Amino acid sequence: MSTKLALKELIEAREKLDVIDEGLVEMLEARFQLTHQVGLLKADQKMSPLDSDREAQKIAQLRSLCEGKNLNPDFVAEVFRLVMMEVVKNHERLRSQ
Repeated sequence: MSTKLALKELIEAREKLDVIDEGLVEMLEARFQLTHQVGLLKADQKMSPLDSDREAQKIAQLRSLCEGKNLNPDFVAEVFRLVMMEVVKNHERLRSQ
C-alpha cells in the first residue's frame, strides 16, 4: 500500500470517527436533558440525588451489554460512573436551589 493511499484511508477513518463523536455528544446531551428532568422531580419530592441501587443495576446492565462485543466492560463501566457522578452533582445543585 502506498503512503498516499494509506493517508487517504486514515483521513476517511478519522472523518467517520468525527461523525461518531458528534453522535456521542448529541446522545450525552439528550441523556443529560432527561436526567435534569429526573433531578427536578427528585428535588421537588426531596429524594436523594444518589440512588446507589439504581447505579449498581445500571453498571451491571452495561457490563452485560459488552458481552460479545469488542468492548472492555471495565472501561464502559468507568465511563458511565463518570457520567453518573456528573448527574448526581447536577441533582445536588438542583436540590440546593
